Amino acid sequence: MVDSLTKSERSERMRRIRNRDTRPERTLRSALHAKGLRFRLHRNDLPGRPDIVLPRFCTVIFVHGCFWHRHQGCSICTTPKSNTQFWQGKFDRNIVRDRRNVRQLRKLGWAVFTVWECELSSPLKVERIAERVARRLRAR
Repeated sequence: MVDSLTKSERSERMRRIRNRDTRPERTLRSALHAKGLRFRLHRNDLPGRPDIVLPRFCTVIFVHGCFWHRHQGCSICTTPKSNTQFWQGKFDRNIVRDRRNVRQLRKLGWAVFTVWECELSSPLKVERIAERVARRLRAR
């Protein structure tokens, strides 16, 4: 299928995609805060600049977009039909970078959670994820 937008229009749309403070991230932060968990955001002294950092528990949480970070088996994880080679290279680099960041964080003694965008698509799912994270943190 041919793109209905011009190259400059597509570029402008892509430029507006946020990489922090996204709706899934804000939703999860709100639920964790309601559970009494306090955290820091986007600490750039840690590998990968995690979305949520819980220093008290030596734990970080990445909130990954299913499209950008390639959530296997997810319907949001599609590959564009045009310029496929470019996109596949970009996705592959994202996956390699994510794995490297998790490995480095674990080596530094941090516990790492990855929460996917699709897991935060409804209030019930958000509550379940927040409860699961809180339970695991308190069990440590």
